[in-house]
Amino acid sequence: MKKILQYLFEHKTLSYQQAKDTLVGIGSGAYNEHEITSFMTVYLMRSITIEELQGFRDALLQLCVQVNLGNHQLLDIVGTGGDGKNSFNISTLSCFIVAGAGQKVAKHGNYGASSISGASNVMEQLGYKFKNDTAKLKQEVEEANICFLHAPLFHPALKAVGAIRKNLGVRTFFNMLGPMVNPALPTYQLVGVYNLEMARIYNYLLQQTEKAFTIIHSLDGYDEISLTNDTKVITNKGESIKTPQQLGKRMVMPEDIYGGNTVEESAKMFRNIIEGNGTYAQNAVVLANSAMALNCTGNYTTYEDAYQAAVVSLESRAALGALQKLISLQ
Repeated sequence: MKKILQYLFEHKTLSYQQAKDTLVGIGSGAYNEHEITSFMTVYLMRSITIEELQGFRDALLQLCVQVNLGNHQLLDIVGTGGDGKNSFNISTLSCFIVAGAGQKVAKHGNYGASSISGASNVMEQLGYKFKNDTAKLKQEVEEANICFLHAPLFHPALKAVGAIRKNLGVRTFFNMLGPMVNPALPTYQLVGVYNLEMARIYNYLLQQTEKAFTIIHSLDGYDEISLTNDTKVITNKGESIKTPQQLGKRMVMPEDIYGGNTVEESAKMFRNIIEGNGTYAQNAVVLANSAMALNCTGNYTTYEDAYQAAVVSLESRAALGALQKLISLQ
């Protein structure tokens, strides 16, 4: 690691192979926490290159615990996190609305490193038990339309850096990797990113996979459709800017989508919304993200059709049914 660090301190960038080898080393326990912290800090001070990100991604996928959930056309809704906005668990809630609409979901997530409540924090509070048992995960997808993949159980490198990320408490390049290394290799992805540079990098990488994807970025910095500002939307077919009115029928204020100060508060808010007691603003944001995800599958003629399917899922309590079924299978 000393050689790699010296190289990086000279303002050089890693080749694809160097990046991949370094992350394989981290995942294999070859380096101590001080070396890993120094390595991560480099990327807090400069942008990551596409070659480096590709190398890191492929290292994680090489080390990954494989999971085969059958022939389902799976979807994931995931944000990079690290936007510093502390909104409620919008993408996780949207996954249940999508599942309630009949779309199979493999949600990939982790504990919050730079936020109070990540997807794993809230799922744990709701009574979900993390696992990497393929048979059980497959049963969850088939019976509840959704399963949850807690990243450290599938990625040794993420487990190795978990405590370091939490102690740093700031966004690192691991935030960028999360959405690209879902071990279930979903067919469709809605990816939220925290800035436009990241959107450009993701667009380049996801175009190569030839999968259906949608990248979203709220122009005021959220890694999801926040309805607090216009949203940049990038798909396989091109780019556009959408207004809050186009996506969610209304604009909302940042305080309307605040996620609370504790994990318990976040989980309570999650239950409240999925049980049909969310505020108009909370519902609008969750429905917009759910609609964008459903629209990404190509199974709806228009975005409006996908939006109506999301409304039905929430209001008919089908989304709540998906959550209750999933928890009952634990």
